[in-house]
Amino acid sequence: MELSVVVPVYNEEENLDHLIPRVVQSLEHFGRSWELVLVDDGSSDRSWEILKIWTTRQKGIRAIRLRRNFGQTAAMSAGFHHARGRLIVTLDADLQNDPEDIPLLVETLEQQGLDVVSGWRKDRKDPFFTRRLPSQLANALISRFTGVRLHDYGCTLKVYRREVIETLSLYGEMHRFLPALASWVGGAIGEVVVRHHPRRFGKSKYGLSRTTRVILDLLTVNFLLRYSTRPIQIFGRWGLLSLAIGLALLAVMVIPHLLYPFLKTPWVETLVGLAKRPFWVTTPFMLIFFGIQFISMGLLAELQTRTYHESQKKPVYAVREMVESPPSPGSPTS
Repeated sequence: MELSVVVPVYNEEENLDHLIPRVVQSLEHFGRSWELVLVDDGSSDRSWEILKIWTTRQKGIRAIRLRRNFGQTAAMSAGFHHARGRLIVTLDADLQNDPEDIPLLVETLEQQGLDVVSGWRKDRKDPFFTRRLPSQLANALISRFTGVRLHDYGCTLKVYRREVIETLSLYGEMHRFLPALASWVGGAIGEVVVRHHPRRFGKSKYGLSRTTRVILDLLTVNFLLRYSTRPIQIFGRWGLLSLAIGLALLAVMVIPHLLYPFLKTPWVETLVGLAKRPFWVTTPFMLIFFGIQFISMGLLAELQTRTYHESQKKPVYAVREMVESPPSPGSPTS
């Protein structure tokens, strides 16, 4: 199997009958063996019934239904887990991504020897203040924090090599950070301009409310990229700094008292006077305490890191049922 196209679906009943034929037509014209993996993320409309009908009508389609709405990241993770292709393409179900751009992404990946190619919606057809402006700010922030500079992290239209995507575990809103996570395992990342269309049916599932979650997940990704295998480096660094400042202030507070009987100079008297104030009495001990706490957290995080890397990974979704049509023409039978 050359290509697996993974499409997360959530309440997209009006789009599916338009989307699936366009994806199938694009893949058949491309001339590679393919499959279309559609993951129903707990839709409350007729999306699942429509997907089941398409598995009886069109070869090469697999439909997966999750038990509830786990979120787009979990739906994509389910699609990755069940995909069979050497290359995995992700695509939104809202018809704003153009399936005809799939060959462009695949050819760019193969010709340039990349591991991930991300779409860039350069001429994006979305409202400016509620969608495009927050997206631009988020892209700049993500690029700055992760070191992987892309114009459009939010574009779902991407292609991945299987060997790269299999090494990644997805949680929260991590799907948008996949290129950065792929770079963490040594993947080469590229970007190409793709088409973008206005939404014709249904309502967008995205909005400003997701900004907080994206920022929090960005902090997680930044930590994973820099310190996931050596958390003592970040906790220990702040711990040592706090400990050093606390010990220095403690010395400044104690030494003048020891010198005062022998050296009654104005600066010694000033320091002795300051040392009697509550702020200067409590601050050194608090900083020393915080330093010990940070170092202890770093050591505990090191233990957690080893547990994480040595334990079995648990899926972030639960499948209710799965139906599948016969393989598409030219696809392997096993």
